Amino acid sequence: MSQRRIAHLDMDAFYASVELLRYPELRGVPVVVGGGSRHQPRLKEDGTHEFSRLRDYVGRGVLTTANYAARALGVGSAMGTMKAAKLAPDAILLPVNFDSYRHYSRLFKAAVAGIAPAIEDRGIDEIYIDLTDVPGETRELALRIKQAVFDATGLTCSIGITPNKLLSKICSDLEKPNGLTILGYEDVPARIWPLPARKINGIGPKAAQRLAELGIETVGQVAQADPRLLQEHFGLNFAEWLRRVAHGRDEREVSTRSDPKGMSRETTFDRDLHPKQDRSELSAIFTRLCEKVAADMERKRYVGCTVGIKLRYADFRTVTRDVTLPQPTADAAAIRRAAGECLRRVPLDQRLRLLGVRVSALTPVDDLPPGALARQGELFADQ
Repeated sequence: MSQRRIAHLDMDAFYASVELLRYPELRGVPVVVGGGSRHQPRLKEDGTHEFSRLRDYVGRGVLTTANYAARALGVGSAMGTMKAAKLAPDAILLPVNFDSYRHYSRLFKAAVAGIAPAIEDRGIDEIYIDLTDVPGETRELALRIKQAVFDATGLTCSIGITPNKLLSKICSDLEKPNGLTILGYEDVPARIWPLPARKINGIGPKAAQRLAELGIETVGQVAQADPRLLQEHFGLNFAEWLRRVAHGRDEREVSTRSDPKGMSRETTFDRDLHPKQDRSELSAIFTRLCEKVAADMERKRYVGCTVGIKLRYADFRTVTRDVTLPQPTADAAAIRRAAGECLRRVPLDQRLRLLGVRVSALTPVDDLPPGALARQGELFADQ
C-alpha cells in the first residue's frame, strides 16, 4: 500500500485578503476585520474611501482577523479590539462581511475539487485534501492547486503535504503566506522536532507553559520526554497523546462524508481567562464561536437540535454540557441562547483555557418539512 499524501490547505489571512480585493488601495497597510456596520468605509466625492481607524474604536469587541502587516505589529485574531488599538492605532478597521467570505470560500473549494475531489471541509478558510490516489508528482500537483485557487479567487493559500493530517496542519503554517511545504516521516526529526511545542494543534498556551516548566520547549523534547513525567503532570490520556503527536503519528482519515454528526468551533486562549474578571472578553469570544458554527451550518445547509459546550479549565479538566431544542435551528442567536443555558450548568469558579460550541443531531435543510425551522426569538423565550 502506498504512503498517504494528505494536504492541508489554509487560505492566507482569508477575511482580510477578501477585503483587500474590494479595497486594493489598502495593500501593504495594516488592516483588521472585526468592526460593525458603523465602520463601513465611506465613499467620498472624489471616488476614494474614508476608512475607520483602530484608534477611534470604543467598545468590547474582538477582532476576527488581521492581515500580515497588522500581525507584524503584534495584532492577531480573537484579540480584544481595544487592546489591538494600543498596538496598532493607525490600522484600518473594517466590518465583517460573512456573505462575501462564504462566496470566496465556495469558489476556492470548487477550484480544488476540480483537481482533487477527496476534500474534508474544516471551515470557511481551510480544508484537508487526500491526494493519495490523484495522479501527478506531489509538488507539481500542489502548484496546480495553488494556481487554481488563485485563478478562481485572486487569493493565495498555503499548503502542507505529508503522510497525515497532523503534520500537514503544522506544515501549512511554516512558510506563510503563499507557502508550500512537503515532508515525509523521515523529515520529522529535522523539520518538526526543532519547532516550539505549541506548533502542534492541541497544545495551547497553558500546556506549553507547563511543558516549559519541565524544561520541555520543543516538539523533539516532547518526543524524547520520560512518559512517566508527562503522565504525572498531564494525566494518562493527554500524556499518551503528546507522545504520539510529537512523533508525527496520526491515523485519522480525510472525512468526505456529506452527513456530519455535528459541527463545532473551539478556541484555546492565549492566556487563561477568568469567567468573572474577563467576562466581557469571554462573552465576545463565546458569541463569535456561535456565529461561526451557525455560518458553517448555513453554508453546508444543515440545522441541528442539540447544542453543546466544551470547557477546559486551567488544570486541564474538561467538561461538556448539552441541551436538546424542541425544533432544529441554524440561527446564531438561538445557538447562543442554548449554549448560554449549558454554560449556566457548569462551575465557573476558576480560569478557563479553552471554550468550544457544538451543534449536533443534524438534519439537511432540504429534508425538513415546511415550517420546521426554529425562528429567532422563540427558543428559551422565557429566560
